[in-house]
Amino acid sequence: MESMLSKLKSTVTKVTADVTSAVMGNPVTREFDVGRHIASGGNGLAWKIFNGTKKSTKQEVAVFVFDKKLIDKYQKFEKDQIIDSLKRGVQQLTRLRHPRLLTVQHPLEESRDCLAFCTEPVFASLANVLGNWENLPSSVSPDIKDYKLYDVETKYGLLQVSEGLSFLHSSVKMVHGNVTPENIILNKSGAWKIMGFDFCVSSTNPSEQEPKFPCKEWDPNLPSLCLPNPEYLAPEYILSVSCETASDMYSLGTVIYAVFNKGKPIFEVNKQDIYKSFSRQLDQLSRLGSSSLTNIPEEVREHVKLLLNVTPTVRPDADQMTKIPFFDDVGAVTLQYFDTLFQRDNLQKSQFFKGLPKVLPKLPKRVIVQRILPCLTSEFVNPDMVPFVLPNVLLIAEECTKEEYIKLILPDLGPVFKQQEPIQASNMILLIFLQKMDLLLTKTPPDEIKNSVLPMVYRALEAPSIQIQELCLNIIPTFANLIDYPSMKNALIPRIKNACLQTSSLAVRVNSLVCLGKILEYLDKWFVLDDILPFLQQIPSKEPAVLMGILGIYKCTFTHKKLGITKEQLAGKVLPHLIPLSIENNLNLNQFNSFISVIKEMLNRLECEHKTKLEQLHIMQEQQKSLDIGNQMNPSEETKVTNVGSQIDKVFNNIGADFLTGNEPENKEDGLQNKHKRVSLTLEEKQKLAKEQEQAQKLKSQQPLKPQVHTPVAPVKQTKDLTDTLMDNMSSLTSLSVSTPKVSASSTFTSVPSMGLGMMFSTPIDNTKRNMTNGLNANMGFQTSGFSVPVNTNQNFFSGPSTPGVTTMALGTPSTLPNFNAVSVPPAGTKPTQQRPTDMSALNNLFGPQKPKVSMNQLSQQKPNQWLNQFVPPQGSPGMSSSVMGTQMNMIGQPAFGMQANPFFNPQNFAQPPTTMTNSSSASNDLKDLFG
Repeated sequence: MESMLSKLKSTVTKVTADVTSAVMGNPVTREFDVGRHIASGGNGLAWKIFNGTKKSTKQEVAVFVFDKKLIDKYQKFEKDQIIDSLKRGVQQLTRLRHPRLLTVQHPLEESRDCLAFCTEPVFASLANVLGNWENLPSSVSPDIKDYKLYDVETKYGLLQVSEGLSFLHSSVKMVHGNVTPENIILNKSGAWKIMGFDFCVSSTNPSEQEPKFPCKEWDPNLPSLCLPNPEYLAPEYILSVSCETASDMYSLGTVIYAVFNKGKPIFEVNKQDIYKSFSRQLDQLSRLGSSSLTNIPEEVREHVKLLLNVTPTVRPDADQMTKIPFFDDVGAVTLQYFDTLFQRDNLQKSQFFKGLPKVLPKLPKRVIVQRILPCLTSEFVNPDMVPFVLPNVLLIAEECTKEEYIKLILPDLGPVFKQQEPIQASNMILLIFLQKMDLLLTKTPPDEIKNSVLPMVYRALEAPSIQIQELCLNIIPTFANLIDYPSMKNALIPRIKNACLQTSSLAVRVNSLVCLGKILEYLDKWFVLDDILPFLQQIPSKEPAVLMGILGIYKCTFTHKKLGITKEQLAGKVLPHLIPLSIENNLNLNQFNSFISVIKEMLNRLECEHKTKLEQLHIMQEQQKSLDIGNQMNPSEETKVTNVGSQIDKVFNNIGADFLTGNEPENKEDGLQNKHKRVSLTLEEKQKLAKEQEQAQKLKSQQPLKPQVHTPVAPVKQTKDLTDTLMDNMSSLTSLSVSTPKVSASSTFTSVPSMGLGMMFSTPIDNTKRNMTNGLNANMGFQTSGFSVPVNTNQNFFSGPSTPGVTTMALGTPSTLPNFNAVSVPPAGTKPTQQRPTDMSALNNLFGPQKPKVSMNQLSQQKPNQWLNQFVPPQGSPGMSSSVMGTQMNMIGQPAFGMQANPFFNPQNFAQPPTTMTNSSSASNDLKDLFG
């Protein structure tokens, strides 16, 4: 099997090589490039047909080649007869010019190996199409093998042959003499053309009405290529040795029969006994019934029967055949009109092209592409006809594949895209293209879209015609998804905006806004926020339709899941623009309600987003504060402060962040329900947060302050014991009225609380001296701002010897307060010194009217801080945890992270505003006098 295939392959290769070499020696190859073997035609299908191109113009042609090796078996005189017959046919065809005859583009050339000539591009012969593949390549092209004739092709093809015979019979006074499927050629457009004039007979008296055609007697000794095909030959040729124009009409009848019977002729002829065969044929023709013509369409069956009549005068002539109802098919008439289009004026053409869209759907695609499309595109050279031709071309393009569109249609559309003259035709072209823009953008390659299609859209947006601008704006959203984003952003959107701002037409302005609203989904969020929304504020007109268009764009942007408007832009730009527009006098009630509805939605989202951000920011700050406090505590001390922390959280949750939000959570856990939510902080908030963390870290890294133990010494006359004087004169101070809210038992603790007001001294003091502290508070100008410092009446404010340095207090304020420690703690067992009235002049000198009152923040900035050590117990002393001490220093020095200003140390509570205080020697001396 493999050897057979190899042998067949080698044979085909050898034949192809032989034909190629034969053609290469022919003068035709000097001007034409010969390509692939595509078909065969002519008498006996002796001519091989190749596709080719003209070297100078690259024009496509068909090259007919007769290889002389086919007649090697004949004698020389027979070879010469064959060659002369073939030459005669080609020479006669070359002299004749008619649309129904095959057009010769280069005359016959003879070389030692072959004959060759060139014609218009050819698809195949009718015989090839009907299944006769003689003299074709061994592998028949699928284009021919699968080719099926449509009814409209058959009808119009037979009509073309009839018109060609009419031309020969009437105008040329010639009988073809061999009308067969082999001599009917289908060109590349599908038109049927007549060739094979090898046996044509011209009239001997062409000037007379009754021409006479001489006929030669049939010579069975001649080679078959020197004789016409007897199966399509009229009986009179053989039986009476006569011919006339009616003889060609008989041949036409046999061709019609073969077309509808898959290429099979009506009679088979025995070439060895041709006279007997024709005698039998004559008898059959005289008794020809309808049963023999069943495959022929009924509307032409009777005409075929007339064509096959034995009597030539009964046969219809060619002109009569062109007028039979069978050829009145709308498709055939349409194709016939296209073939005569060059004879029509512009008015006739325009009327025809207007009605063509109704006909095109009824025609097969191949017929449209092969026959109609080339005729339409050829009219593009006539600018006035383009508006009438273009809709039909685009209608055909819809049925084509993308590859067919790019190959067959797009090259001819290029100049039309750029046509701008005449103006009226140019405007109509723009309208047509805009209506079919989705087709163009779908099938046109991206480069051509950018170079040809989109510039046409831009031109339409800038056109002076309001109708074109409106149509363009209405159509753009339908194909916006097909436009590449850079072109839309940099070219299309700016032109839409210019059309909106510069037009004097309300319809164009409104359509511009509607167009923008519809294509928002194809734009990115930041381009819309930075480019589209600011543009809305530039629109000058206040007509209700324009205002509603503006509102529509805002609403689409605001509600679209991909776009959205940031709360900053809502607050700063959008709402300040929309609110004044909502009260324009031109708006009716429904339009006003639409504005208010959108504005309310925006306000609700603005409130929700910013409120959530503030709540979660507060939660993060509280978490950070808890972390800072926890880092300063020892594990054992952390437990001690738990209850205190819960009370602090309660109070500050009521007056801190919840004051802003309006919420009053019952406990800390309620305030932290959403602690896992995260909010995106601004850069300023992050910087502030980092600064607070840095300050807290600095305080944690400071060296703890060590208290100095005060050893009482014998009083010296020159130095006043200010402590004794202070203690003795406490009774003279009036007590400060303080409101005391109810405090739970858990608020009482024995360790020194932050921000306590009581000072602890080493000497026991009776209950009458409690008012001294209240008087001191009043004298120092401290205000509670609604906070209470309840005193446990079960114990002395100043502890006795049994609990030195410890004061029991109940707090109502959950803030971290600095501790005031005892000024001095005497050793255990030491007797208290005798009390005596104390001189308060030093304290009065410090806070009296002659000296400015100093805030605690100012005191913290003083260089000498030895007096602070008097308020700090030794490190690790009972009743004072290091964390609380650290918190104390934090409150005295700088505000702790996340903590609101304590009302006890609010600078507004002092008589003088807080200022940066320089080191004063007098203030330092007074402090030394006060605390030693």
